[in-house]
Amino acid sequence: MAAGRGRSRRVSLPGVAELLRPAAPGPDGGDQRRASGREKHTQKITVYLSAEELLDLERARLALLRYGAAADRGRIVREAIAVLLADLDARGKDSLLARRIASSNSASSNSASSNSASSNSASSTSALDQPNGTSESAL
Repeated sequence: MAAGRGRSRRVSLPGVAELLRPAAPGPDGGDQRRASGREKHTQKITVYLSAEELLDLERARLALLRYGAAADRGRIVREAIAVLLADLDARGKDSLLARRIASSNSASSNSASSNSASSNSASSTSALDQPNGTSESAL
């Protein structure tokens, strides 16, 4: 083993039972999830954002600061995740998250199928567009 390499970089992930369990009710007995807030976090994920999404996140941070609720971007993301997951637990397929992802998936699959259909029709008419009835690729 190389010097300084004593720690494994493997992340221990929760088991299936832990992933599929319903969220524990919050301290008020409701179905509220609580974000972890300002504490040391031992788990990490990397999320890539577009420039526009990052700018929106920064604008939200500054808006919260104006409202007297200072928070860093990580805290805002953890709070947003907690809110969306609580809504998913409470409302299931009618939750905001489920509806947005379902509509995004159907829009992208409709877009993919219409692109496929238009490329198929374009390739089938390309031979007819040539004066001698052959496509450019056949020449």
